[in-house]
Amino acid sequence: MTKDVVALTKNMPDPLSVLAALLAGGPDLLAGVEGDGAVVQLCDEQGRPLVSIEAPQLVQVRGEAQRLLGASEPEVPYWWTEARATTGVKEAEELAGAFAARIATLVGGTAWPPQAARSLAVVDTDGMRAVPTPAAAQPAVDVLTDKVAVVIQDRPVVAMTAWLSNAFRAVAEAELGLQIVTPAGTRLSPAVRGSLPGWPSRWVVQDEKDGYYDGLSGAVLHWADGLFVTAESPDGTPEDPRTPMADSFAPTVADDGERQLAVSFRAIHPADERLVLGGALEAVWRELTGEPPAGWGTEEPANLPWSVRQLTDLAYERAPAPTWLVVVGSPERPALATVRISRTKGGVEEDVTLAFGYGPGEEVPTDADVTRAAEVLATRHDLQSMLVQVRRARRDLSVPPRFEGPGVPYAFVLGADEVREMPGDRARRTPLSQPPRELGPKRRPALYYPFRGDPSDLSGWTDFERLMSHLKGN
Repeated sequence: MTKDVVALTKNMPDPLSVLAALLAGGPDLLAGVEGDGAVVQLCDEQGRPLVSIEAPQLVQVRGEAQRLLGASEPEVPYWWTEARATTGVKEAEELAGAFAARIATLVGGTAWPPQAARSLAVVDTDGMRAVPTPAAAQPAVDVLTDKVAVVIQDRPVVAMTAWLSNAFRAVAEAELGLQIVTPAGTRLSPAVRGSLPGWPSRWVVQDEKDGYYDGLSGAVLHWADGLFVTAESPDGTPEDPRTPMADSFAPTVADDGERQLAVSFRAIHPADERLVLGGALEAVWRELTGEPPAGWGTEEPANLPWSVRQLTDLAYERAPAPTWLVVVGSPERPALATVRISRTKGGVEEDVTLAFGYGPGEEVPTDADVTRAAEVLATRHDLQSMLVQVRRARRDLSVPPRFEGPGVPYAFVLGADEVREMPGDRARRTPLSQPPRELGPKRRPALYYPFRGDPSDLSGWTDFERLMSHLKGN
């Protein structure tokens, strides 16, 4: 049985329902549950957490259960209640399934994965007890060494759940790496992929042939000295270790017609109490899809309907600490953005990474569409810079454990203030074959630099590097 289980219900699981669901595993030694808004854990006699249950989350955004679990979901709004079992303990996994199934039965709904609905048998809970989670506990961490925290995830998509978000923060504070271990069929949410720090953090994929490999690079891995490290080829030398690559990581030859349009930009706003955040992202979204974002949240599933006012209020409440957000589109037009809002000497910065997915027969936005979106950012939303790429990749935006080609530059935009700060005509006279196009008023334009944008031609990166070197005065 999977280590994570989720109950999707129309009604909120109240504290008594949570207690009753825990008792589904066996009533003898369960005591001390405090489920009103807290994470609850079932522990053994030594205090080791066996099952952790998080407070129910109200989801008001369509499509999140399908996107992250591949599951049918109730009509929104509905409640998402997640439990995680300690890895390698059979009774813990059975109890987690029993918990989700009983919650679904008591308050009306379904349990994921489907086999959890059949997990109503009483579990031997001798020596277990239910307690509020200790402040220092990290339910998502399965193995902890002096180098890394290891998280084992057996679900269709590894998402930036509350569990995993807490683990990211904990390892950062402890100056450790985070290694996420998954089966071969699991994919990453772009929110997790974009948040995974560098070495020794990595995505570790279990493989029938090679044992383990890195899901982002394909390097074969093995466990040594408290973490997963790259294996060395028998043909290698100390100077050239020649890390072997997993066969499962090999790219597919056929072009299935799926594409992604990736947009990353930074806007720097003057610090003002009347400032409304999120407007730049919404403007791009509307220009490229004809509709606003569907929902947002501080973790996945994104649970709140889109609202720039609520987003702004949250960022103000957290200031001067930065705010990280995930924003999603409708099921009909896959899209996902991560947003980091921070207060700096220059003002209030919004760093946005956004991607839209397109299937065979669906048209990727044209150069005219991208130009309009860039002009709106440059003239109304304090754009500093923007990079647009196109790539061959999954329409649903999830990251598979195999090679996907890199994006290629489609366009680069330099904001009006950055253009004015360039000496002379440096921003306008570049080594590229095409001159930049002016966006906005003549007296204070931003500049739009177009590229070929052919995902089969990586030479666009050479042109992009030449442009960056020129703009920096090198």
